[in-house]
Amino acid sequence: MGRIVLLMTLCLALCGQAHAQRYLPGQKGIQFTASAVDGFNLEKGDKQAFAGGIALASYTKSGDRWVFGGEYLQKSYRYKTKLIPTAQFTLEGGYYYKFLSDPSKTVFFSIGASAMAGYETVNWGESLLFDGSTITSDDNFLYGGAVTFEVETYLSDRIVLLLNVRERILGGSSINLFHTQIGAGLKFIIN
Repeated sequence: MGRIVLLMTLCLALCGQAHAQRYLPGQKGIQFTASAVDGFNLEKGDKQAFAGGIALASYTKSGDRWVFGGEYLQKSYRYKTKLIPTAQFTLEGGYYYKFLSDPSKTVFFSIGASAMAGYETVNWGESLLFDGSTITSDDNFLYGGAVTFEVETYLSDRIVLLLNVRERILGGSSINLFHTQIGAGLKFIIN
């Protein structure tokens, strides 16, 4: 009996390292993302734009995933010496198709499409500016979607680095119909 236990122990020790299983059906993760919007500007110039989001990802049998979440996007426009903010609060639901991964299941490439709806406010609803000028853009409800290209890299079995590029197309906006985002984030696998 002792020889069998010793033999099994040696087999396990010499087999190599076991890798965690990834993209399992029903596996879920919470992801946090941040992105630059419509170009990246380090100076306090004519515009400042950023976005942040939180979402829940749920993996399917085929290794793809459903993503449901919310996002805040703010883009500021210079008017004389002040920046006037435009903020968008959106909810989204989308499907991401995994089309490529490396043999070790560490890096995954996906493309996704999401339906989005939300609300946009210009200068937080204040139409009168500091110099007496009036903003003619109104607060609006938003509708549309987004197309996303995403790269996921597993840093550990439960922590994933996300890199993405996405194009948002939202009707109802009084400022811009399209927004391009380049961002990064972290996903934490919760089960």
